[in-house]
Amino acid sequence: MGEGEEITMGKIAAGYGSEWHLLRFLGRHREFLDSKVIEKTGGLKIDWLDFAFSKESVANDQELTGIEFIDAQPVIDAWRGFWPSTGSAQNWDAVGILSAGGAREWLLVEAKAHLGEIASSCGASAKGGLEKIEKALKETKHALGVSANADWLNGYYQYANRLACLHFLCSNGIRARLVMIYFVGDERKSGECPTSNDGWSEALRSQDSKLGLQAGHYLEERVHKVFINVDGT
Repeated sequence: MGEGEEITMGKIAAGYGSEWHLLRFLGRHREFLDSKVIEKTGGLKIDWLDFAFSKESVANDQELTGIEFIDAQPVIDAWRGFWPSTGSAQNWDAVGILSAGGAREWLLVEAKAHLGEIASSCGASAKGGLEKIEKALKETKHALGVSANADWLNGYYQYANRLACLHFLCSNGIRARLVMIYFVGDERKSGECPTSNDGWSEALRSQDSKLGLQAGHYLEERVHKVFINVDGT
């Protein structure tokens, strides 16, 4: 879902939108969803984490944020030095654990249903940890071989900060994958909703180009694009 700095869960749209469809597939078509994700990521099964209840949100639920699903104290301490504790951290649409033999890996999920959802800019202020965010993005760009001049704060900030979180986890010994789910065939009245996988292609190429991402970067095999038609075809 889209964000400025970050937007907490709001009222779920009835019958359309990425949040609606993701909940549909998690609740009613989980085997289908799991097969699509496993096809891209490998593994044998996925265990999805529950969200907490929250009276502060319209939906009465609270998305998992940042790395709050991690219980290793050294990693938690390192995260506090990497990402600001003020403002909001990354809001995940879903978090799961991928099992493959004896290995277990975190799955961090973002879902999109229309092209406008991939656009976002950072709304953090100096008091809201902007300097720390810029430092984290700079470190991530360097690790991915991206020019330091690439603007990761404006245009596609959400995707950029998700990559930063993935980089942080992997560089701290936590096995994780970023799963970007792109729904096809949504019926939102406003916003351009792709009717095929190719309908996402140009926008995603523009995103990667703007961020300066090149093929072969070290996280490439841990970032997965999963296209799901809302009618299950």
